[in-house]
Amino acid sequence: METVYKNETPLFVISLIISVLVWLLLILGTFGAALIYVLFFFIFYLFAHSAFISHIRGTAVRITPEQFPDLYQRITRCCEKLKMQQMPEAYLMHGNGVFNAFATRFLGREFIVLYSDIVDALDPRPDAIDFYIGHELGHLHRNHLLWRWVLWPAAILPLIGAGYSRAREYTCDLYGLACCEDPDSAVHGLSALAAGHKRWQSVDAGQYLEQVKETGGFWMSFHELIADYPWLVKRVAMVGANGRAVQFPTRNPLAWVFAMFIPRLGVGGNAAGVLVFVAIIGILAAISIPAYQDYTVRAKIMGAISYGNLASKAVEEHIYKNGSIPLRLEEVGMASTPSSKDIKLVLIDGKTAVIRIVLAISSVEDKSLLLVPTVGPDKKITWRCASEDVPARYLPMTCK
Repeated sequence: METVYKNETPLFVISLIISVLVWLLLILGTFGAALIYVLFFFIFYLFAHSAFISHIRGTAVRITPEQFPDLYQRITRCCEKLKMQQMPEAYLMHGNGVFNAFATRFLGREFIVLYSDIVDALDPRPDAIDFYIGHELGHLHRNHLLWRWVLWPAAILPLIGAGYSRAREYTCDLYGLACCEDPDSAVHGLSALAAGHKRWQSVDAGQYLEQVKETGGFWMSFHELIADYPWLVKRVAMVGANGRAVQFPTRNPLAWVFAMFIPRLGVGGNAAGVLVFVAIIGILAAISIPAYQDYTVRAKIMGAISYGNLASKAVEEHIYKNGSIPLRLEEVGMASTPSSKDIKLVLIDGKTAVIRIVLAISSVEDKSLLLVPTVGPDKKITWRCASEDVPARYLPMTCK
């Protein structure tokens, strides 16, 4: 039976290529200084993880041929089925109600930890415990823990990081399935995660799998796309099919679009990722709303300048024709109080011919634009736009 989920290898290759490129850019771009930070982080991680390993070895019960021989035999048998040359150190730990197991590494040594809650819950069907053992052995056999630091740059990327994480979980479920003597035991093992330590025995697998049909909507699709784990009902469906291809509902296309903005942060990615998404939306809003407001003011100012250009053209023709500057715009057929709601008043200086446009635009109300005439050697009049009090960010380039 195939024990590697179909999407894991392609996503691994993509993640590896991206990560190697990022690491090279970091190292070359910092002239090797990034390696110093990596070293400091490794030392910090070493001490932090050593505390966790010490807690396991100093608190949990190590599984040996003498201590919990039934569990030891199951782990040994799973290692043989998976052709693992070396059996990891195994421990049984009180989970305080947590239904789980996990694998970890420390300085080349491998560990698996079974929580007592899941072991006790599956006591009526002990073969289902093999599923959890096989799942964690799968992480070790596939070197998921070893590669995670190399793949870290790609692991935080939207879609790719969470997608690869889900693919690994599907793979490890196949490993767990391979360790079970009866494929139904894998279904029962996962059902315990869904219904709890007692009720899992009465779960109707067929009815539970009907819930797979509900995973294609926007919200279900979105939250799965940003999560490290597939929906449990999908995992049950896959192991229930004995590793054969399963047709899941197509994810909502819009969910893919939104998920592209959610980096993978923390276990599961949901809470941290959504918070980052909200922060991104907030930042974009903080930038875009003022930018849009500035844009609307600039657009209205351009409309006022267009009216001023018409007025300046009429004044220019009047000067050429009469040799004098009009005292009021009405003399050249233009209104001093135009119908535009963005202009409060338009005045002309009878001595200099400077046209002043008093604005009625929010943010720049009662401020003025000036159209200043200049007479060249050829007696031709040119007009220059300027302002004494309108902020420069609202003015077009011709007025700055």
